[in-house]
Amino acid sequence: MIVTLLLCIVVTQLILFVLGFSSNNTFYEFINAAIIQGVPLLFGATGEIITEKSGNLNLGIPGIMYIGGISGIVGGYLYENSTAAPIGALCIIIPLLSSFLGSALMALIYCFLTVTLRVNQNVTGLALTTFGVGIGNFLGGSLLKFFGRTGSISLNKIAPYFKAKLPFADSLGNFGKTYLSFGFLAYLAIIIAICASFFLNRTRAGLSLRAVGENPATADATGINVTRYKYLSTIIGSMIAGLGGLYFVMDYTGGAWTNNGFGDRGWLAIALVIFAIWRPTSAIFSSFLFGGLYMLCIYIPGLSSSTTELINMLPYVVTILILIVISMRNKRENQPPASLGLSYFREER
Repeated sequence: MIVTLLLCIVVTQLILFVLGFSSNNTFYEFINAAIIQGVPLLFGATGEIITEKSGNLNLGIPGIMYIGGISGIVGGYLYENSTAAPIGALCIIIPLLSSFLGSALMALIYCFLTVTLRVNQNVTGLALTTFGVGIGNFLGGSLLKFFGRTGSISLNKIAPYFKAKLPFADSLGNFGKTYLSFGFLAYLAIIIAICASFFLNRTRAGLSLRAVGENPATADATGINVTRYKYLSTIIGSMIAGLGGLYFVMDYTGGAWTNNGFGDRGWLAIALVIFAIWRPTSAIFSSFLFGGLYMLCIYIPGLSSSTTELINMLPYVVTILILIVISMRNKRENQPPASLGLSYFREER
């Protein structure tokens, strides 16, 4: 992990040097921007990894991240406008719980259709993405109208609690400004990824979850409740992914909602799962690398619009190359769960 991080930093510094951005300030600014862009990707990738380990391929992650963000906005807005003096702890707890609730409801819809009714997982996921983006844009554009107001949503009282950085960050120079100047959700994303890795590899429940994803019939025969594991992993994974949307609207945009503002980050998170070869700890550094690639065009002056679009394709191109390499090496530990995307029919056991 440490070697991977150092390698990412060295490669990034080399790229900036070649492009003519060799000053330390530019380097630190780029790293800081890469981390900011990588946090929502890390939430989405970690949640999808947990989901896919159960054999569920949830392509609804982009929509779930939208719902996680708009649910937090709605919960925060209702609380902010219900009291003249919001309590700090509630300013964080209410949007968090609202985001969890919205994401969990989306996951329940997905599980009911794919696990209980055995509907095609790809179709269901794509439908949830369309549904989630539509609901997010509808509520984001209509919420104020429900209360007889005009303008755009802006949570001026709640957002600062999500953006608050560590008090000693500025006193540590460039290191503090680069790595310690984020809101608590950025560090929570890393903690969740590390805990997810420990759970999947070091706990009995995690091993059972992996068994369900590899061979649900065998897991069922040993007494593992396949349906329960699929439901729980998908719901928990979706709640984690929803935090990526909450981070974007509360921290990145400062409590403001913009229709379609989340862009293609949800799809990048899904691509990141493949790039990280289904390992949450690898997703930590991979997400920041993707974040850097996402922001690279800003640090290269004089680019045409077509060149900018080509550079924005880099995360997907790199993912395809990684997928090709993984397929050629054909190592089982680097492959997706064997039953990924397949419905389990107990009657065929």
